[in-house]
Amino acid sequence: MSKKVQEAMSPNPRTVSRSDTVVSAALVMEEEDVGSLPVVDHGFPVGIVTDRDITIRVVAQRKDPNTITVGEIASDDLHYVTPDQDLDEALEVMAYRQVRRLLVVDDDQLVGILAQADVVHEVKDKKAGQLVEQISQT
Repeated sequence: MSKKVQEAMSPNPRTVSRSDTVVSAALVMEEEDVGSLPVVDHGFPVGIVTDRDITIRVVAQRKDPNTITVGEIASDDLHYVTPDQDLDEALEVMAYRQVRRLLVVDDDQLVGILAQADVVHEVKDKKAGQLVEQISQT
């Protein structure tokens, strides 16, 4: 496969900041029909918040989503790729790190997000099936 990350990524994803409330992040997720949002500080990714984070770290703990900030619940263990990186390399990172999405960064700025679904749609071959299997083992 000689495709590049930029051919499969979703460009210019909506983002939130650490100081945004969980409610505002959930509303953006609803508007964009996505399950995760990058958390940025001046365009640089500093975390990612997912609908699962909201469910487990806020709702299940009976915390007030109007007062809890994204920074309090977001994951900061991020994995990056660049737009010009080979899609094969991104697949390897996803499988090795067992993550469903990678942030795409260029010159320290978030330019896209590469999700497992994007990769499967783009490659549509045995390698994509293997990736899904490896990631889903977590």
